[in-house]
Amino acid sequence: MTLANTSTHYGAVTKTFHWLTALLILTLIPLGIYANGLPYDTSEQLAEKALMFSLHKTLGVTVFFVALARILWAISQPKPGLLHPDRKIESLAAETVHWLLYGSLLLVPLSGWVHHAATDGFAPIWWPLGQNLPFVPKSEALASTAAGLHIVFERVLAGAIILHFAGAMKHHVIDKDATLRRMLPGRPAVTLPAHEHRVALPLISAVGIWSVALVIGSTLGLYEKHTVDVAAAELQAVESDWAVQDGTLQITVQQLGSDVTGSFADWTAAISFDETVAEGVAGSVDVTISIGSLTLGSVTSQALGADFFNAEAFPTAQFTAEILRDADGYLADGTLTLKDQTMPVQLPFTLELADGLATMQGSTMLDRRAYGIGDSQKDEASVGFNVEVRIDLTALKGG
Repeated sequence: MTLANTSTHYGAVTKTFHWLTALLILTLIPLGIYANGLPYDTSEQLAEKALMFSLHKTLGVTVFFVALARILWAISQPKPGLLHPDRKIESLAAETVHWLLYGSLLLVPLSGWVHHAATDGFAPIWWPLGQNLPFVPKSEALASTAAGLHIVFERVLAGAIILHFAGAMKHHVIDKDATLRRMLPGRPAVTLPAHEHRVALPLISAVGIWSVALVIGSTLGLYEKHTVDVAAAELQAVESDWAVQDGTLQITVQQLGSDVTGSFADWTAAISFDETVAEGVAGSVDVTISIGSLTLGSVTSQALGADFFNAEAFPTAQFTAEILRDADGYLADGTLTLKDQTMPVQLPFTLELADGLATMQGSTMLDRRAYGIGDSQKDEASVGFNVEVRIDLTALKGG
């Protein structure tokens, strides 16, 4: 068997690419279905689910590069002719399916990889390529779109595989020709009529099928951000001597050894502060947080669930503190009420004042166990005990 293709037979390299791709895809699809259905209520279950998804993602990246190499090799090789070019509709269908297969083998893993890169958390890829992609920002909207595209392209791929298999069986069992045997070891006797493969019409047909699939995906709302089925508490405006103009309230947790950063979209702060105080109590702060407004990468749903923040039963959290000043800087010293637990919390912060505008940055570490968050995750290797809380804001005096 020669390595290269001829006008009548596939070479060893093409056959190897074909069966390697088939093995990877037939492993990936059931693995993804299995991983998606696994529970994650305990540390052990979460670890198993993450392991299966890491394997799925890693093999998916492998498929992308194998498919890319396969396509480049195919471009450089002659393509053996069709055994029945006179069957116009059948030939068009076969070549359209081949375009769908080649394109989907790139689009499915690439859309999954973009989804992984655009969000934080859960099941790292094991290839030493990093968890990010160039020109792919961290964006929940982009992640949702990529996740929807991944589903659509995967369905097209699955349909193309079924048609490809059915066609091969039809040739082998009904026509009893060498179509399937040409992709097996050996060189079956083949006599072909003169025929050139069509490119334009099958490619247009494939693009049309992808377009219809994308429209169906849009109709089903697959590209929209999937909100968690917990209504975020609507917070009322508060009176404050210093009005917050802009700010972020972030948390960072460790899941399976990787940092996952998220933020609360809705929170209020009533601030009383006297910038002339050089030492002692300089004011107070009262922060209310809408727990349901949290976005935490791919684990948002889990974070808002009953075992973690339990946003449905405890829709808000409250941080009340005195603002203290000494020679070392500023400190918010008070309590945080989260779920049904109230614990003392100290938050050191820096403060810059200019023309009545205050710029504040501060962070502190909390132990999630103190608030009964994630009690089922008793292994710190699954979900870290310490949670970093970071707040950045600008406030206008009298604003």
